[in-house]
Amino acid sequence: MQTIRVAAVSMNAAFDRLSHILEDVESWCRRCADAGAELVLFPELLIHGHCTPNTWDLAEPVPNGPNTKRLIELAKKYRLVLSVGVSEKEQDIVFNAQVLVGPDGYIGKQRKLHMSRDETLFYKGGRDIPVFDIGKCKVGSIICYDNQFPEPARILALRGAEILLMPHAARIKMWDDTPESAAAARQHAHDYFISCYAQRARENACFVLLTNQAGRAGYVSNYPPNSPAQPHHSGCALAFAPDGELLASTQRDVIQDEMIVLDFDAALIAKERSLPNYTLRTRRPELYAELVRDQVTS
Repeated sequence: MQTIRVAAVSMNAAFDRLSHILEDVESWCRRCADAGAELVLFPELLIHGHCTPNTWDLAEPVPNGPNTKRLIELAKKYRLVLSVGVSEKEQDIVFNAQVLVGPDGYIGKQRKLHMSRDETLFYKGGRDIPVFDIGKCKVGSIICYDNQFPEPARILALRGAEILLMPHAARIKMWDDTPESAAAARQHAHDYFISCYAQRARENACFVLLTNQAGRAGYVSNYPPNSPAQPHHSGCALAFAPDGELLASTQRDVIQDEMIVLDFDAALIAKERSLPNYTLRTRRPELYAELVRDQVTS
């Protein structure tokens, strides 16, 4: 791995603005490029919205869909590697996917593996856990609820990943229209992500870059307005070092669009992976067969 400057953009994917969302993405790309970023992470399902009622109609093929092609153009224009969430359609089946594009074009995609809550009504789970070499480093994506399972991060690390990208559209805590309620939801999101995913960085000696959608995307009619299933996301972006240290964070009090930019120093990953207790060296996979046995019997 070489030192690389990264950015994570936390932003809303409002249902009534999806037709203009790429304008917002380009604005953030410009800001990231001006800040010297080389790799930029955008949230889960940013382009087509999180459980948008007309998801099936909006979803597109990857990499040949119109929005994916536009992301490729933006990556070339701003000389950035972009990771962006889309609804992908293949043979009339929709997947929650994170596409990876760069200055030289399309790189690959990760389909979300585990669906949470009502996501099963919209998306089918993927099967692959790929790692992509983007030149200065190797990256893998773990989409939102998939991060609750330690196995995807471990598999990515075993396959050579050095940076774990964690895009979210997480419905963690609802809020009302008061600043105090919004601040409480925002603080809870920060604390929740830190408590869960600092360990993913530490146990795999990988950098972690995380972002979440920020704001109320809209309201869906099949839930009460105050339901925790409404597509309301309290935002935040975080970055962790390979020892689990929090390297960068958005502010904790206001739910808004914003970004973090920082360097992932290659010396930090070299330090952690040279330690005697580097877990990928001391692990005993021959003892773990129970992990792949079905827990349900007929």
